[in-house]
Amino acid sequence: MSLEFKLPELGENIENGDVVNVLVREGEHISANQGVVELETDKAVIEVPCPHAGKVVKIHVGKGDTVKVGQTLLTIEAESAALEPEAEPVKQAPAAAPTAAPAVPAPAPQPAPAPAAATPPAVPPAEGPIPAGPAARRAAREMGVDLSRVAGSGARGRITVEDVKAAAAAPSGIAPASGPAAPIGEPVIPPGEPGNDAHGSVRIEKMSKIRRTIAARMVKSTSTIPHVTNFDDADITVLEQMRKSVPAGYLGPDIKLTTMPFVIKAVAAALRQHPLLNATIDDQNEQIIYKQYVNLGVAVDTPRGLVVPVMRAVDRMTIGQIAAALGALAAKARAADFAVEDLRGGTFTISNLGAVGGTYSTPIINHPEVACLLLGRSRWMPVALDGRVEPRFVMPLSLSYDHRIIDGAAAARFLNQVIDYLETPAKLLITA
Repeated sequence: MSLEFKLPELGENIENGDVVNVLVREGEHISANQGVVELETDKAVIEVPCPHAGKVVKIHVGKGDTVKVGQTLLTIEAESAALEPEAEPVKQAPAAAPTAAPAVPAPAPQPAPAPAAATPPAVPPAEGPIPAGPAARRAAREMGVDLSRVAGSGARGRITVEDVKAAAAAPSGIAPASGPAAPIGEPVIPPGEPGNDAHGSVRIEKMSKIRRTIAARMVKSTSTIPHVTNFDDADITVLEQMRKSVPAGYLGPDIKLTTMPFVIKAVAAALRQHPLLNATIDDQNEQIIYKQYVNLGVAVDTPRGLVVPVMRAVDRMTIGQIAAALGALAAKARAADFAVEDLRGGTFTISNLGAVGGTYSTPIINHPEVACLLLGRSRWMPVALDGRVEPRFVMPLSLSYDHRIIDGAAAARFLNQVIDYLETPAKLLITA
């Protein structure tokens, strides 16, 4: 029995997405709930599973296509008792390539001096999709591995992060991956189409769904919100001494205590005392909506663009709990292993420019929020204290706020409260 698998509902207000990769081929036999398409929607990359088992008769979408909810992705010849006898050969035929692949090419890279023709890669065909998830693709980009030459050890030949690491450590040359892998036998070139303009060569690349979403939101924010930015410094010398006094691994083997958890705690506590910066504006009804919860968005730089996953009820968390949650959240965001819901519900955003360098900037407010705090790179500076000059560890702070409802004095009082917490970090340990 043939049936059509259509793109299901992905979440509230999500109507479409861009196809990052098609994970199956026509003629392939798939199992129930197997991932068939990787889709980029807003700021999330998700794997769409098909609930039906059977043979893929036709694929209706391709890489780069924009598909809408309800649009047909695949035509499936579903399994039934009558189809069992012929389903077995279909299942074995495509499985032979990925299962046999690891056994043959694993030792093959040893004769490295031989040309590529002497070591034909037994991996998915060049014209077919490369079965790798977002985490494996990111690892391939970071390690310079060409996924088209990697044999997958996962289910149905799927390439795992471990496969990428093994390929990176292989003695034979692996073609570096720069964006989408090039077909075997052709040179790997940067993604996009080469060409020329009136002044020289250029490379054209389609904007990703994430980048288009970021652009649209930035335009909406700057055209809707009158931004004003206050700049100030926090002397975090005592905080830095306290942080460094905590033994490595004290909070857990994989938890790193940075300055960020202290900043998050300070901001959360200050928002409780200055609720106007934790509000939103209802333009239609001319109302101010004060949020009775504190959900902080933390901007994370990823290969796909800037994403802002949300940490919920931060004001009720300890610094240790914030450190653990922050590490897990950042890892999920960079691996694109999060749901769209993880990016919603924020009431205030923190961005850490200091992680990549830089001191002051003018952050764009994440609409419909009304304020955003940017951290600069902390550095040692000469500071006058009690008539003498001392070296102090100083963190630059840039606070942008919506001048429609927040006056300069209110913003300054909030920022002063944050600075007070950072300069007297003991207060954070006893703040509820």
